[in-house]
Amino acid sequence: MTDSRDNIYATPREAIDRFAFDDTVAAVFPDMIQRSVPGYSTIVAMTGVLADRYAKPGTRCYDLGCSLGASSFAMAQYLGERNCPIIAVDNSQAMLTRLSERLKDFPVTVEAVCDDIRNITIQDASVVVLNFTLQFLEPDTRDALLNTIYQGMVPGGVLVLSEKIRFADAHLQELNTDLHHAFKKANGYSDLEIAQKRSALENVLQPETIGTHEQRISDAGFGSVDVWFQCFNFASFVAIK
Repeated sequence: MTDSRDNIYATPREAIDRFAFDDTVAAVFPDMIQRSVPGYSTIVAMTGVLADRYAKPGTRCYDLGCSLGASSFAMAQYLGERNCPIIAVDNSQAMLTRLSERLKDFPVTVEAVCDDIRNITIQDASVVVLNFTLQFLEPDTRDALLNTIYQGMVPGGVLVLSEKIRFADAHLQELNTDLHHAFKKANGYSDLEIAQKRSALENVLQPETIGTHEQRISDAGFGSVDVWFQCFNFASFVAIK
């Protein structure tokens, strides 16, 4: 399977369907996310570095909402002989099919699981990654997921949570939205593409403030939490059990 350039929203549509991680999106996903999420490559690369620091021999690493496995591959580069299997979970069969192809003859154990991440039992985890995943879940289910993750982690384990965020301040919300759109235009997206994708994502992707995320993480029991990366309306949090 080969990846293509994202032109899904390049032509006008009379009706915009809700965004879904289907075959069409899976085929262009690497290009789509690189051109849409500022700092994506840095976040993924540093996910591997964080795994190197916190993964404990004989424990597990989870990539929840793994899509094509970018974070799984980043972690795998650093795990070496630690015997830390990676459990990569996504509810999109289109994504998992492509991930399975990429895993052929891969030297580190990565178990690809097609399921809703809320159905997964987290056990003996020293690293849990939620990169741009929580934002697609109904807000009233997010607390329970973070609690489940915390309960399934070993002491000293790390949670990496990356999200699109919103701002309580209306001026900052407008500013960072405009900066994000400028970023996408600089990466070759047209005004039409930006507008149509925004319509497709409306009510599918529901961002929250940094304060809401930090409070939820703390309420789940994590002793340390901070934003280690932010660019415009995208941020990544690190939390330690």
